[in-house]
Amino acid sequence: MAKVYVFLADGFEDVEALAPIDILRRGGQEVVTVSVMDGQIVESAHGVQVVADNLFDNCDFSDAALLVLPGGMPGATNLYSHEGLRETLEAHCTAGKLTGAICASPGVVLGQMGLLNGRRATCYPGFEKLMEGAHYTSAVYTVDGNIVTAEGPAAAFAFGYELLKILAGEETSRQIAEGMRYAHLMRL
Repeated sequence: MAKVYVFLADGFEDVEALAPIDILRRGGQEVVTVSVMDGQIVESAHGVQVVADNLFDNCDFSDAALLVLPGGMPGATNLYSHEGLRETLEAHCTAGKLTGAICASPGVVLGQMGLLNGRRATCYPGFEKLMEGAHYTSAVYTVDGNIVTAEGPAAAFAFGYELLKILAGEETSRQIAEGMRYAHLMRL
């Protein structure tokens, strides 16, 4: 079982955080939601309040197999504004550990940090201009080494299943997709 940290900031895109959390937990991964705000209650872009499992300053991320950045605005900007998170991401990515970012976060966070330089990546259309040095794929999701990026809210399920596949294997991801009827939906 891998340890996964999902970072939440006010203005996060609801489905981009909650769908991967749900998929990863169903797949047996230990997922910890982490607020980068002053308190554990974080408000989504659509006014849904979520109680994070922990505050950033109370966590030690050395055991992280995966760090996940939901998108949404101003959620992605609020993530990028957090100096401790930027330092954690830099160390995690430099160590070659798995990082996932969706929607605005590939550009606003990873791109502005230079972590996508020379890599293939995708994001919500319009944010690719912040992915300096990256090759923008415009795909639903893109895997390049230890970094997985995804396009936007509708990609949240595909993003979650891809992260689960990397952590727990293709069979586990397929079983969860079947059980959640995602695989059935995709055969329409």
